[in-house]
Amino acid sequence: MIAIFKKELWSYFGSWPAWLVIGAFSIIGGLFLFFFENDFNIFDIGSASLQSYFVLAPWLLLFIIPALSMKTLAEEQQSGTLYWLFSQPLKVSDIVLGKFLAVWLVALLCLLPSLVYFYSVYSLGVPAGNLDLGATLGGYFGLSVLAAAFSGVGIVASALSQNQVMAYLLGVVLCFFMYFGIEQLASYKLLGGADYVLSSLGFYQHFLAFTRGLIDTKDVFYFLLVVGLCLFLAKIFVEKKK
Repeated sequence: MIAIFKKELWSYFGSWPAWLVIGAFSIIGGLFLFFFENDFNIFDIGSASLQSYFVLAPWLLLFIIPALSMKTLAEEQQSGTLYWLFSQPLKVSDIVLGKFLAVWLVALLCLLPSLVYFYSVYSLGVPAGNLDLGATLGGYFGLSVLAAAFSGVGIVASALSQNQVMAYLLGVVLCFFMYFGIEQLASYKLLGGADYVLSSLGFYQHFLAFTRGLIDTKDVFYFLLVVGLCLFLAKIFVEKKK
């Protein structure tokens, strides 16, 4: 697993993909938070808070993480190297887990430059430091586990697909549905009391709790369960390709 993890990291950082993704994530986030006139602009909101970042970041991750994960298994199959991996003394679970950890790590590194936003808001507050640290730290923790869930979904999409384009499109659709689609379906109130249960199946409500500074074990367990299920499904889909 460690060998696969290192191989994937080298494929990201040995050329331009990871640097481009991290740079694009940071630049787009900075433009929306400080320069463009929109509902996320911190100056327009007039509040020393990073809540707008925690609303914006999941939408950026929703498109960026599938771009990172699309090549993990789909490219291996497309180029024929997946069958070479099968011939090595490796478990399929090692292959899947190593690739998942590499995608998740790059996704976490995308969040690292946002510490500049944190410092800026912390310094610009009146008085300086007038920032809800509990909600901020909870939001960052929520983004971390949400990135893990998106990475797991992306790995499943890559395991299901024959090429990278299909893996990316399927990954975006699945991430969108899990984060926003289920929540929207529940908002239509079509199932009566079951709408709450439907809403709890999606990512949004569990992530929202973190942005309020509430780190509940049931929300943490939910994301761990999602990641575990995604890795299990990816393992099954890859084994079927042997």
